[in-house]
Amino acid sequence: MALKPKSPNESKAEMTVRMFPSDANPNGNVFGGEILKQIDLIAGLVAQRHARMNTVTASIDRVNFLKPIFVGNAIILNARVNYVHRSSMEIEIKVESEDLMNGNRTLTNTAFVTAVALGPDGKTREVAPLLLETEEDKKRFTEGEKRMSQRLKERNTK
Repeated sequence: MALKPKSPNESKAEMTVRMFPSDANPNGNVFGGEILKQIDLIAGLVAQRHARMNTVTASIDRVNFLKPIFVGNAIILNARVNYVHRSSMEIEIKVESEDLMNGNRTLTNTAFVTAVALGPDGKTREVAPLLLETEEDKKRFTEGEKRMSQRLKERNTK
């Protein structure tokens, strides 16, 4: 039975989290690991929304740390599915830091996460294809397909 295609808008998510001293080093810079944790959390949410079943992170790649995030800032994560293969999905995440005292936002991180859908038996399961409604959706899909092809090539040469 063919699965009904879903728009990236059906599973996209935004999440805001405030950074506290326990999230940072003694100088007040938020740990990269804390940022990666938040990236993984939102990617998992988007993947599960798209798949409507259990999903796991297969890879986090192309993580860019562009600017620091400081204690007291809020981080705003935006995530969406760019590409769907049979059971895998590429999720793009953009992270902004917001200085809550003045409202200034800064792009701090970008990342691509590959998530895989699993059935109750722990085996991969097919997910709905993406419904590409806009030129932007089509562009992101094509770019995601190229990145996925590269990931598979790298995995198969190890």
